[in-house]
Formats: sequence, structure tokens, C-alpha cells
Amino acid sequence: MLLGQSILGSKRGAKSGATFSAVNPATGKQIDPAFHSASEQDVQTAAQLAEEAFAIYGKLPGKEKGAFLRHIAKGLEGIADQLVERANLETGLPTKRLQGEVARTANQLRLFAEVVEEGSWAMARIDPAEPNRAPLPRADIRSMLRPLGPVVVFGASNFPLAFSVAGGDTASALAAGNPVIVKAHPAHPGTSELVGQIIQQSVRDCGLPPGVFALLFDSGTQIGGALVQHPFVKAVGFTGSLAGGKALMQLAASRPDPIPCYAEMSSTNPLFVLPEALRMRGPQIATGLFGSFTLGSGQFCTKPGLVFLPQNEHADGLVEEVKKNVAAAPEFLMLTGGIRSHYESTAAERQKRDNLELLAKSSRTNTDESFQVASMLLQATGNELLQDSELAREMFGPSTLVVRYSDRKQLLEIARSLEGHLTATLQGTEADIAEYADLIAILERKVGRLIVNGYPTGVEVCHAMVHGGPFPATSDGRSTSVGSQAIYRFTRPVCYQDFPQAALPEELQNENPLHIWRMVNGQLTREALAQ
Repeated sequence: MLLGQSILGSKRGAKSGATFSAVNPATGKQIDPAFHSASEQDVQTAAQLAEEAFAIYGKLPGKEKGAFLRHIAKGLEGIADQLVERANLETGLPTKRLQGEVARTANQLRLFAEVVEEGSWAMARIDPAEPNRAPLPRADIRSMLRPLGPVVVFGASNFPLAFSVAGGDTASALAAGNPVIVKAHPAHPGTSELVGQIIQQSVRDCGLPPGVFALLFDSGTQIGGALVQHPFVKAVGFTGSLAGGKALMQLAASRPDPIPCYAEMSSTNPLFVLPEALRMRGPQIATGLFGSFTLGSGQFCTKPGLVFLPQNEHADGLVEEVKKNVAAAPEFLMLTGGIRSHYESTAAERQKRDNLELLAKSSRTNTDESFQVASMLLQATGNELLQDSELAREMFGPSTLVVRYSDRKQLLEIARSLEGHLTATLQGTEADIAEYADLIAILERKVGRLIVNGYPTGVEVCHAMVHGGPFPATSDGRSTSVGSQAIYRFTRPVCYQDFPQAALPEELQNENPLHIWRMVNGQLTREALAQ
């Protein structure tokens, strides 16, 4: 049952705040119930409970944290049908896509459960004392990763489950030992509350302090800003717009004690079709490209928004195939009225530019009551892109920009000029990949993930995945928000010098009771230390 109130540990927020409702993108009509915005007192209560919970949860054994994460995953699967039904109403995303998101959300919770249960993620290092070392003895020095404290997570608009209340940021922060306060996205509050209820019940069932989790509602920015600035909060996770991410970065940095803000913000994800692949399979690449930049109505952060092609007849043929697909495409449903308006205003602005050519646009027949838009294929030359970097900015929706470069030298110049992105894709044969090693070397410094003969939409949740990239793709290109390495964002190394064995965390004790991998005198081992 949806109550429309914030979740503050074991209790609910007051109904005194301003109300707002989700809107069905397919009809433009409001969906019951109304949700009550959190108050400043709710922020204080959530932060206080989280700080109190950290004293216990931050030291919880990995097996207990793993059991908690698995309990959440099982609970989400138990209400999967209800989640999918509500999320479909609030986002317009198709049922099959949402079913996949439920599975992905549960699977990434279980991935982090495996990580913390095994325990080696903590990067335990031990340099035993050398009292007889000359000219100076060495103290006993040990270190490991420890959690930061309460973490604030902002739900994303385009992934109501996998990047929202129980999504990757929440899963990785909880796995590391941090209580989490989620600021729900106002576009899908009902979905958020259903997930929040599952986490709240899991906290109870696992006997954890109630402040391990809180969920706050607000249709504006006031509550989110207050959370980021609260002195008990020690880190922020955000997926959203460049403007929103930069605002949170500034708030986090301007505090008396600046805190890390891990923001995923803007990426155009360049795709390069190399010569031999273009000659051999141009039509197939055209089909895959269209499917990728319109997948999810183009509302994926990994959508290929820049496509680089040479000036030749093979490229002309590929472009013609994409034009046909765009012209024949149905309308695409956007997540919110705001996203639709931004897409259409950006499209209108770009169509007025002298340095862009509109190659194709699908029809637009529905009324403004639904949040539907037309897909678009735009084109510019390499010179035009080099002279106007704004052309490479993200356009969130079912569109892409084809850039026709004059020669290899210009292609490399363009690659060097690119901002940071989440991904770069190369369609090429083995000979292409070998010949364009210099392009790959440039792109390694520009993106977090390089893809060969695939498409960037679709992010596997696994240990090796990197979903990040240099600014403005993210606020910190040294991290990832997907995959088990995401846990490291919400930790810091702590060193213990000359501690008695009984006072050390189990990960650092001589006998290695957890049987984890540790670095002892520079060598990885699971062996216990001699007493």
C-alpha cells in the first residue's frame, strides 16, 4: 500500500509538506496517490538516524551485510509484478524492459553480497614489525578500506529501479558499510516507495539499526540540497543531468568539510565506423546503430549520439539506410514532460543552425497530452564540429549526429578535441583495429569503456565493468558506478599502527579468520601470519 510519505528508519515522515503526483507519460494525467515532500526536520531525523546506525552497521561482518543485500533482492523479486505495473504507469517504459530492470537490480545486490561475503575487497595490507631493522626499526603497520559514513543517493529518471532506490549506488554504499539516505526521483515516487518499503522491511528482518536506510520525497531541489550539506552526510551518488550534477558537486565542495560527489552527468558516446568494416557490412551497422540510438527512446546515458564516417560512397550508403529507418520510425515516448520539452527545444535550436543538416525526422502525430517525440538524424562536417564544440553536446532522446570527416588526420584531431564520455565504440575488422591503434590510444584517455563491434547501450553488471569516464561524463573519472569496483567510491583507507591483535579488525588479524586475500610484505596471500 502506498502512503505517499517519506521513510525515516522505522517511521514515516509527516504529511505536512507540499504535495505532488507522478504523471503518466502516455496520457499526461496524474497518478494517485499524492506524495508529501519531506521537511527540513525529516532531513535532520534521517541524517541523525543514519549517523547512529553507522556506529553499528559500519562494523558489521561481511556475511551479515551479504545476507541483508540478499534479503532486499528476494523482497524485490517477490513484488516484481507490482513494481513493473507501477513503474510502467509512471515512466511509460515497456513491461519487458522493466522486468529486466527488476532482475538487474536484484542481481547487482547479489553481486555485492558475494563481494562482501568473500571479503578480499577490503584490500587488507600488512607490513609486520621489524624491531631489529637497521638503521631504524619498523613499526607494525596494517591498513584496509573502511566505510565513510551516511551516503545520500539520488534516484535517476531513466532507470526507475536499477539506478534508483535500490540501484547500484545504494547497493555499493550499503555493501561498503554505509547507511543510505535516498532522495527519490519525483517522476516515479510510487515505484520508489514500493522499493523503499522492501528495504525498510529487510532492515527490520535482519535486526539492523533503523537508520541504515531512509527515503525522502520532494518534487524540487530543496531537500536534496539540504541532504548534501548536512554535516553527517559523507558522500553523494547521483545520476542525471549535467546541470544537476554540477550543482551538487558545488554544494559538496563548498561545505566546511568537502565530501566526494560521484555524479554521472553527460555523455555523447562517440561511435567510429572504420574503413574496412564500412565497406564489408555498412547496412548491418546502419541497422544496429538505429536500434542503439533509439533504444529506450534514446534515454540511455550510453546512447551513441556522435557517429564518425568518412566522406565516401560507402558512408553515403550507411547514412541512407539510417535515414530510411528514422523516416519510418514510430513516435517515441519520453519519461517526463520536462525531458520531452528539453529534447524538443534542443532539436528546434539545432535545426536553426547553419552548421547542421537535418537528414531525416520521423512523423509527429499525437497530441501534446502524451510525452511523445520524433526521432532525428542530423549531420555535420568534421570542420564544423571542430569549430563548434557545442555540436558534440548530449541530446537526450532518439537522435544522433553523423559527422563526416575529410581524412584520417582530421579524425584524430576530432578525437583529441572530444570531452570525456562514458563509452567509445569502434566498428572495425582486425585490420582496422590494428591500423587505428593511434585512435584507440587517444580514446583511452577520453572514455571509461571501449567497445569493438558492438553498441554502447547495455551495461553488463559484472566485476570488470567500468561505467564512468572523464568529466563531464562523470565528476570523477577514476571510479565506476556499475560493477563490483563501485564499492570503492564509498570507502577510505585507514591505517592501524602497533595495534594489539584483539583491537584489530578481523581482516587484519594475524590468524586471518576470514581467510581473505591480503598483501603481506608486498605479496598476496591467504596464509595466516606466524605468531
